[in-house]
Amino acid sequence: MSLQLVWNNEQEEMEIGDRLISLLESILEKAGKLEGIDAGEVDLTFVNNERIHELNKEYRGIDRPTDVLSFALNESAEDELEIVYELSEDEAEELPDMLGDIIISVTRAKEQANDYGHSLERELGFLFVHGFLHLLGYDHQDEASEAEMMGKQEQVLSQVGLTR
Repeated sequence: MSLQLVWNNEQEEMEIGDRLISLLESILEKAGKLEGIDAGEVDLTFVNNERIHELNKEYRGIDRPTDVLSFALNESAEDELEIVYELSEDEAEELPDMLGDIIISVTRAKEQANDYGHSLERELGFLFVHGFLHLLGYDHQDEASEAEMMGKQEQVLSQVGLTR
């Protein structure tokens, strides 16, 4: 088994082509290798600002659009029900380890690429690896954790040729 990217497009601002998906799969592979993750599934959805605004408000209580949201499936909330399934060994081997969902606003990615003076591909790559690291438990609540996360992001992006 390997790391797998499953993606969905729910926006009409940009066509999502094979070249971009291949780039994001490469980013996933490099980031996984950096973190010692060699198997699992990441679900990625491209949305517009309106949709990410709705999700940000619903799940984070923040009433504005954002660039990327991550929902790790290995975290559990206090009030969350734990569901246990009995699977045979064969069934268990067939199921991918679901790492979580990443949602990227293409609208915000375009705005930020323009603001930072780099390509849309770099911005989408940055947001994707940023979201992936959040799925693994990284955060940027203080300077030290932000510096660690930024370093990892830049390392992965440079490996796929998405430098500033």
